[in-house]
Amino acid sequence: MKEVILLKDSERYEGKYVAKKSFISEDVITSGDDPVKVYEEARNKGIEEPVIFYVPRKEVVHIY
Repeated sequence: MKEVILLKDSERYEGKYVAKKSFISEDVITSGDDPVKVYEEARNKGIEEPVIFYVPRKEVVHIY
């Protein structure tokens, strides 16, 4: 099974929402603080179903 790297340069996107074409795509389409705006911007750039996810900050505890 091939290893999938969700995001390169994760430090650059800490604390932000990121949009990509798919989980296997390496290219970030857009990023920002508001997931709705990130989604809309990706859609405006022609991505029909963007993958949106949050990149947690290092050294911050996240409880889900």
